[in-house]
Amino acid sequence: MAKRDLLSITDIDEDLPSLLERAHAMKLARRRGDLSATRPGRYLAMIFEKPSTRTRTSFEVAMTDLGGHALYMSSKDLQLGRGETIADTARVLSRYVDAIAYRANRSEDMAELAQWSAVPVLNALDNVEHPCQIVADLLTMYELWEGKLEGHRLAYIGDGNNVCNSLMLGCARMGIDFVGAIPEKYRPPERIWHLANRFAARWGSSVEYVTSPKEAAKDADILYTDVWVSMGDEQQAAERQAAFDGYRIDAQLLAAARPAARVMHDLPAHRGMEITDDVMDGPQGVMWDQAENRLHAQKAILEKFIPPRGSGSSPMGTGRLRGSPPG
Repeated sequence: MAKRDLLSITDIDEDLPSLLERAHAMKLARRRGDLSATRPGRYLAMIFEKPSTRTRTSFEVAMTDLGGHALYMSSKDLQLGRGETIADTARVLSRYVDAIAYRANRSEDMAELAQWSAVPVLNALDNVEHPCQIVADLLTMYELWEGKLEGHRLAYIGDGNNVCNSLMLGCARMGIDFVGAIPEKYRPPERIWHLANRFAARWGSSVEYVTSPKEAAKDADILYTDVWVSMGDEQQAAERQAAFDGYRIDAQLLAAARPAARVMHDLPAHRGMEITDDVMDGPQGVMWDQAENRLHAQKAILEKFIPPRGSGSSPMGTGRLRGSPPG
């Protein structure tokens, strides 16, 4: 069986419905005390070039719940930090572990690791996408709407960053209308926009941009925001804060949405910037459910991409002698 990588939401577009169902079932099972140890003896390497709270913790706990083990590797602690190539790192780790979760500065490095790795590579965030986050977000909506996502409307307010990119694709795939109030300079790449529109045409949803947050919020079931200054953009902080002035989710903007609307934020939040304390801590905020759902989404993803012991499909120890990338 050829190994599969999760680098983009587009890598799991056909699998999303079943992943959400499985993640929800695993969540209920965990609450009953059943840890669903379906991947005993499996190992996950986690290479992190950026800080993390939710992604690292959820992957580690998820792998433990599945009966396996996760190894955290800061890029500063690896030989990557001393000049070893990504390709050589991939070759070595493929002999030790069953999958690699990579939190990368650059999507190009993510693609290179996947090219040379003989085991699945899971995108734990790069500068273009954050697919694992969006599986958790869709799981949160799945629970809010009792499994019926189609026909709902999500308004994204703020920066068209990696989270926005994956969210737009994920919403379009699941039949959720996506409307973005994003300053033109900070909108997602055209490639992502066109992919999302192709998904929308296929799955009966819509993708659009509007000029004002209030217009986006009208009839919205979800208001979603993220930080205005992502990791790596700190040198643009002043410019970005000025550009996003007026794009804050506050009580007034929330009042423009549907009465039962919920507010989502992938965290960490800069309180008082992209979202106010009263909304963050109010009854319509579901960001804590989002955060919890990272664990259950991660478990479903790991189970999907890492075969069980005895399946004969693990690429560990395949003995590639010439070091060519897996085909």
